[in-house]
Amino acid sequence: MAVQQLAPLILSDDERAELTSLTMRRKTAQALALRARIVLTCAEGGQNTEVAAKLGLDRQTVGKWRRRFVEQRVAGLHDEPRSGAPRTIDDARIEAVIVRTLESCPENATHWSSREMAKTSGLSVSTVQRIWRAFGLQPHRMETFKLSTDPNFVAKVRDVVGLYVSPPECAIVLCVDEKSQIQALDRSQPMLPMRPGQAARRSHDYKRHGTTSLFAALDIATGRVIGKCYGRHRTAEFRKFLDEIEAAVPRELDVHLVMDNYVTHKTPMIRRWLAKRPRWHVHLTPTSSSWLNQVERFFALLTDKKIRRGVYRSVAALRADIASFIERHNADPKPFRWTKSADDILASIERFCRYNAPAKHDAILRTSGSGH
Repeated sequence: MAVQQLAPLILSDDERAELTSLTMRRKTAQALALRARIVLTCAEGGQNTEVAAKLGLDRQTVGKWRRRFVEQRVAGLHDEPRSGAPRTIDDARIEAVIVRTLESCPENATHWSSREMAKTSGLSVSTVQRIWRAFGLQPHRMETFKLSTDPNFVAKVRDVVGLYVSPPECAIVLCVDEKSQIQALDRSQPMLPMRPGQAARRSHDYKRHGTTSLFAALDIATGRVIGKCYGRHRTAEFRKFLDEIEAAVPRELDVHLVMDNYVTHKTPMIRRWLAKRPRWHVHLTPTSSSWLNQVERFFALLTDKKIRRGVYRSVAALRADIASFIERHNADPKPFRWTKSADDILASIERFCRYNAPAKHDAILRTSGSGH
């Protein structure tokens, strides 16, 4: 039986260019690129069997896409739309779930759970969860914030961030603060170590053995820390710590001190001490803006790596552990990298105020706008 000879497949210049593009574009689906290659090879004059052998495909596959192209041209190479299962929940019910989640609370709770919402809306729990995921709603979560009401907020942010981004020459920039009332805690029972499939465990109750306060100064250029623990947290202790810094910093360097407005930092004793030393320059962070002081990041490291899981039977043991942590940190210090400019910070705060509570924070917007 003679094999039927197919008519030559003729391409226009535009079709050839489009098909070639489909085979070369990186974002083209691989199935579509293969169909384009089949048509281009067929256009070279071969029969289905020859094209199939050349491309390593089945003859029926080549025949299918040749036929689809002849009937529909390039559009025939794309997948036909699939019907899929029809939607069972219309837009109105989805909107009702979203509005109820955002604008109301259940009678017996402060926030919606997926089970409570499912019972109220008549939907399944999984459907409610899918709707919440699709619109980024997480009723179970609660985050905290604190906006500064400092009237000099903008000026202080620009001053402190300017030091971080472009520190002065022949000077050292030190971020200073206190981590007060660090408790020496001993668990009431021995801790149980971690085992495969089981986390480490400790008793929920503890014994207190006193407290200590850590005064620390972080060099933003090197990451080194000057730190010392004191029994109390008063002006007298802060004055002693300033003496520690004075002795540790070479005389030829100016000292730029970044610190907050805590009461022990601005007593007459401290002001007199600073006035007698013209190489010292104080830069105050805005109120309620501890995140602007880089030494807070060091305190977070200390808490996470030592204090939170530490077991201390005396204040002396706690102080020794803190001193050991600082010594090891200074053996291989790494400075924290400040990435945001003052304009970025102020613009971020402005967006937060406008989006979340425009009426309540008008005063902050007037002082924190990046254009001021």
